[in-house]
Amino acid sequence: MGGAAEKLSGSGGGSEVTAQSGRKLEHTTTILLTTFGVTLAMMFVLWLVSLAIKNASIVDIFWGAGFALIALVTFALTDGYKPRKWLIASLVTIWGVRLASYIAWRNAGKGEDFRYQAMRKRHADRFAVVSLFTVFALQGVLMWVISLPVQFAQLSGEPGHLTWLDFLGAALWAIGLSFEAIGDWQLARFKSDPANKGRVMDRGLWAYTRHPNYFGDALLWWGVFLIALATPRGWLTVISPLLMTTLLMKVSGVALLEKALVKTRPEYRDYVRRTSAFFPLPPKR
Repeated sequence: MGGAAEKLSGSGGGSEVTAQSGRKLEHTTTILLTTFGVTLAMMFVLWLVSLAIKNASIVDIFWGAGFALIALVTFALTDGYKPRKWLIASLVTIWGVRLASYIAWRNAGKGEDFRYQAMRKRHADRFAVVSLFTVFALQGVLMWVISLPVQFAQLSGEPGHLTWLDFLGAALWAIGLSFEAIGDWQLARFKSDPANKGRVMDRGLWAYTRHPNYFGDALLWWGVFLIALATPRGWLTVISPLLMTTLLMKVSGVALLEKALVKTRPEYRDYVRRTSAFFPLPPKR
């Protein structure tokens, strides 16, 4: 009888664990679907605004702001370990607000970016629909995928203390943000001097990497991932920093920008020859 009771008890315990796992999965799925819906809704409203003002460039401003929104919505909906929630939500919000503010300031009074002007000319009457899917919806999906560490880190209540991964992640984030913010400031200051018109910025951080802001952006997202990695299922979000780094190095960042710079500034070729494209390295002589 005792053995039978133990078996029944064990069976009941197993059922409870299974049920608890099912509830956790359901909760996680609900949160992820909610943030996905909020992200797409935000991008749809932004698209409507872009049509009204005839300027799709506003999507660039809301790249950083969108991440901050996802972080804050997740913070409000989850019951994970509070100090980790505060840590990762704060870091991502600070980064997102700074980036959005900088791009808004940089783009003020300049009209629509040449990329969207070219799209508008190429697609003519179809531009509205094309931009909805290839610009706004696509950016929303990318934003949501890249923000997965921010969401997973806030979903989990384990471990119930900050670990060395949390601190290492915060340190990488700080270094990355410094590269991005200082790089942006140095470039803005360089461009503000009329004497530098048409010249190549190769001073400060720009002497060690041709894109300190992009390098910093990628680095801080690896830091965000490390914070998520401190949680049980955080490793699943490694797609986030991998995707962000790939976008910055191969797609919308370095590759796209340098294609135009090489054509418009002949001296840029020499800058390419002596300066690392992405990772900070001593310049070649």
